[in-house]
Amino acid sequence: MTDPYDTGMSIRRQVLGDAHVDRAEAAKSPFTQDFQSLITRYAWGEIWARPGLDRRTRSAITLTALLANGHWSEFEMHVRAARRNGMTAEEIAEVILQSAIYLGVPVANHGFALAAAVLAEPTD
Repeated sequence: MTDPYDTGMSIRRQVLGDAHVDRAEAAKSPFTQDFQSLITRYAWGEIWARPGLDRRTRSAITLTALLANGHWSEFEMHVRAARRNGMTAEEIAEVILQSAIYLGVPVANHGFALAAAVLAEPTD
């Protein structure tokens, strides 16, 4: 049986990139290490590893949830992840536009501003 931590770390690196994961791992402390382990095992090793949705769909859902809750730094991180998962800039824009109807124009406006800045970054 595959260890959810190992699976999670592999998926986390594929989706977020080695640089991001390496920074997060380097920033772990005795205070935060259990939380980081929880994220890796459950978010990445259990949910993102499930076969029911492809990663592009998971990215679209994640972007919407982060917009809905105003988790802006996580939203930026997952715009990068969405690109890594194969979403185009146009598809990311469609997710934000769809969110404008259900979450409000101010949320979408801020989401577009953040996404535009992220999408202007060079890809790794």
